[in-house]
Amino acid sequence: MQGHYSHEYKEYIAKLIVEENKVAKHLCRELDLAPSTVSSWVKRYRIKQGYYPNSNDLTTSSELKKQQAALEKQIRELEEENEILKKAMHIFTKNPL
Repeated sequence: MQGHYSHEYKEYIAKLIVEENKVAKHLCRELDLAPSTVSSWVKRYRIKQGYYPNSNDLTTSSELKKQQAALEKQIRELEEENEILKKAMHIFTKNPL
């Protein structure tokens, strides 16, 4: 099936995927639609419905990876600090003045 689709049809397909948890891959196969086309419909639907805080600031996967790496580094640092504090607490509670 190839051609132009009405706005209502696009929104209906996107709603099936977003709100009714239909699997996009299966739906595309059943309706003979290109996954990339349906993906763009879903993205527009999510923006319209407010799933993204600011549609102009959609985060790319590389930005997400950078954020994740920074957060993982911060977690490691906090875990190290926590271990140091645990050891210090053990030392001070073990030797009363």
